[in-house]
Amino acid sequence: MANRVSSSKLFFLQSLLRRPFHNHHHHHHHHQLTRLLSSTPSSTIAVFDEKPEPTITKLMMAAADLQSASSSIFDFNDVQKLFSPVPTAKLLRSVVNLHMAAFDPMLDTGLWVMRSKLIEMPVVRDIILTFIKHTFYEQFVAGTDLGETGRTVQKLRDAGLKGVLVYGSEYAHDNESCDRNFEKFLEAVESTKSLPPSSVSFIAVKISAICPLGLLERVSNLLRWQKKDPSFNLPWKLNALPLFSDSSPLYHTLQKPELLTREEESDLESGHQRLLKLCERCAELNVPLLIDAEDTFVQPAIDYLTYSSAIIYNGKDDRQRNPIVFGTIQAYLKDAKERLLLASKAAEKMGVTMAVKLVRGAYMSSERKLAAKLGFESPIHNTIQETHACYNDCASFMLDKVADGSAAVVLATHNVDSGRLAAKKARDLGIGKENGRLHFAQLYGMSEALSFALKDAGFQVSKHLTYGPVDEVMPFLLRRAEENKGLLSSSTLDRQLMRKELKIRLKTGLGV
Repeated sequence: MANRVSSSKLFFLQSLLRRPFHNHHHHHHHHQLTRLLSSTPSSTIAVFDEKPEPTITKLMMAAADLQSASSSIFDFNDVQKLFSPVPTAKLLRSVVNLHMAAFDPMLDTGLWVMRSKLIEMPVVRDIILTFIKHTFYEQFVAGTDLGETGRTVQKLRDAGLKGVLVYGSEYAHDNESCDRNFEKFLEAVESTKSLPPSSVSFIAVKISAICPLGLLERVSNLLRWQKKDPSFNLPWKLNALPLFSDSSPLYHTLQKPELLTREEESDLESGHQRLLKLCERCAELNVPLLIDAEDTFVQPAIDYLTYSSAIIYNGKDDRQRNPIVFGTIQAYLKDAKERLLLASKAAEKMGVTMAVKLVRGAYMSSERKLAAKLGFESPIHNTIQETHACYNDCASFMLDKVADGSAAVVLATHNVDSGRLAAKKARDLGIGKENGRLHFAQLYGMSEALSFALKDAGFQVSKHLTYGPVDEVMPFLLRRAEENKGLLSSSTLDRQLMRKELKIRLKTGLGV
């Protein structure tokens, strides 16, 4: 039943709902909607969609088409059912915050202030952080610490959703910062003991937070050189799944790299031990680990550490029913599907459950810049259509594997069409909520309509919950937002449907 709106809010609510949310002269700005969240504060979440949804009109037409199809999975028309778990105050706040986040000059001003001397003035800093805390921070960040985030997890659980715990960490450059980050990740794992069973679906971890970035780059160079020259011996290398396909970019490594020094080998071992300790504790508490993808210049090392851990913890005859270690495949990369097929085939031969999170990708501008600087073609698909096709192909492939019991997948997407296609295929294959090997995921504060629609269609849905103090999280959010301009845009449909539901609740409140 719709929540009643207090009379003091009615005038503001009416005026807000009457306002057009789009200046018709600015449709070309759709690609920049909600840039603020085009990545996450913590770098621990790879952003799920690197290109925008269509404009409102197209989206609503698409939603109408979905409804008319007999095979329709989502019901976007019944907004009362869709948003029934959301209190009116939160719904209203979301509409306002998403609208502000879509306003381009606001982000540009925020970035300018953060970089200027103004931010060093305590008064200005306090005003800005207070404003941010009560707007964007409340919308997109789950809490300042694990205590607050735990309360967010409880609220999500009441709404039928789960949470992915994401500690906000920057890159580590030495063992000391790696150890600090490791303790924070471990705290997140331990916190699940005091939360309702299975309310936390995953713990997210970023390898560059527990193994120094420079070392990951060195290891990636060595692994690439071994791909070019299979006789190149790496004495420290453990058993892993294939890291490259024949079409994988190797331009980062143009000269034969020096072998690791004894100290570097020791640091690599320390990084791997941190990851294995997290895996072990996750296995004991039966909470899987999501390992994020990062830039291609360090991705081979990340995949190497991920896959060598997965071989240990994802054995099919293991004590866990479900796998513990999930890697990440970025579908915006041209070699993504080939690498996924090769790794899956190898995992099957070894009796290892292939477990991945599938995303579109978050590092588009930096990837293209680096490739251009080195004089090579970008590793990213040339068109958004190719990225969509790659994502949907990979999702379809993984769903087949989930159905035959050889894999597990987290489909992380804000794209309605990808969600619909995957949900329809999963339903056709008989994969539902009782199958713990299929999850859908979206960022907290975004794509609420898609999250609730997938939940209502009978699937397990999680929200990525980034947490950390406002002054630590927000500057990082703004920086990442700038790096990924236009990479994530999904608030258009949300705002349209939320406004529709608010109008219904307003009429109910007025007794109309």
